[in-house]
Amino acid sequence: MAHADGSRELAALIALMHRARAAGDAAELGFVIVNESQQMLAYRQAALWREGLQRQVGALSGLSELEPTAPYVQWLGGLFRHLAAQPGPDCRLLSPDQLPAALADDWASWLPEQVLWLRLGDQGALLLARAEAWSAYEQKLAQELAHCYGHALTLFAPRRDLRQLAWDWLKPGPRQRKLLLALVLLACVPVRLSVLARGEVVPRDPLLLRAPLSGVIASIAVQPNQRVAKGAPLFARDATQLSGQYALASRERDAAQESYRVSAQLAVTDDKGRLAMAQERARLEEKSIAADYSGRELQRLQVTAPQAGVVVFSDRNDWQGKAVAVGEKVMTLADPAQVELAAWLPAAEAIDVAPGARIVLYPNGDPTATHEAEVLRVAYKAEAAEGGLLAYRLQARFVERVPPRLGQMGTAKVYGDWVPLAYYVLRRPLTAARQWLGW
Repeated sequence: MAHADGSRELAALIALMHRARAAGDAAELGFVIVNESQQMLAYRQAALWREGLQRQVGALSGLSELEPTAPYVQWLGGLFRHLAAQPGPDCRLLSPDQLPAALADDWASWLPEQVLWLRLGDQGALLLARAEAWSAYEQKLAQELAHCYGHALTLFAPRRDLRQLAWDWLKPGPRQRKLLLALVLLACVPVRLSVLARGEVVPRDPLLLRAPLSGVIASIAVQPNQRVAKGAPLFARDATQLSGQYALASRERDAAQESYRVSAQLAVTDDKGRLAMAQERARLEEKSIAADYSGRELQRLQVTAPQAGVVVFSDRNDWQGKAVAVGEKVMTLADPAQVELAAWLPAAEAIDVAPGARIVLYPNGDPTATHEAEVLRVAYKAEAAEGGLLAYRLQARFVERVPPRLGQMGTAKVYGDWVPLAYYVLRRPLTAARQWLGW
């Protein structure tokens, strides 16, 4: 029927929307939907269908409680399930000829002739039945009301917990079989096994400069990482003790030489003088050898560069005034163009690395640069590295024409064999579980 003034219907719509929002639970909201909707729409019967985990009739007009086994409720359940599976508009008029024979035969027993079916979004549907025909104006009002009820029902929609969601995904079905097949294929995808290690650019075949004599280092003539030419002075040992020894040996040699001269003069006229001359000559040779040795040792106090290169050591203050033993390493002389990569592979994450394996250095000072290298040697035994961690030392040769700067540090990525993705992902968890469980 037509309404020239829709103020009454608008007021009823607003009141019903307020009641729907104020409902405390799903049962109260269902009662409002099937009973109080008569304030705006005249009907004889109303039925609410709820979707979700349990698809069932949620409320009936004129009843406070439902009996799920009642024939009317059972017939309505079949009707709603059939209508939910059929495509169509959210608001439509129903007739028995639109239903299967099993439902159409009992239509007259349960419902009047005119039935309006409304979809409540994803939350269910509402059925309104009466003997009079539904006008277009009433259908428009019913659509607005259904939209309001569907929005209100979402507040009381059952929430699926993680267990239910997991069961929905894992229960047997075509989707689950496809998912399982995809996971198996993904687990078999080959990937390159890799481990991160600490890396440093070190000299290749460096020349070790050691202390030639025991004593105290008096001075260091170069700075750390300074480039030097061949023959340039590097460091010198304190000459105080050795200079005294050389001066004493020189005086003893001069005294022996004077004694030998006197005995040689006496040997001309005295036979006993000849025997004394032989003894003094032997003594002179002994003192001469001692003086020459002290002189040569004095010349070795100054250490020079045997070839051109870069001197590598920590700090001048660490060595000046320090007592060193014979052969103790003081500094290293390296060629900056001849470098290699040293990496320390943690023993806890060690993988099978053979000579020829690929390794990439990511310098700390240049985040955009990478340097490719090839493993040359792998230590067979783990040793204590920086930080007290056990690690295997790897030596690698850079394959690029321009090597990185000597002394540069960074992170080295060591590549191993090809393995399935499942092994790559589960390698560390399985190792930890094995160490914890002991199997």
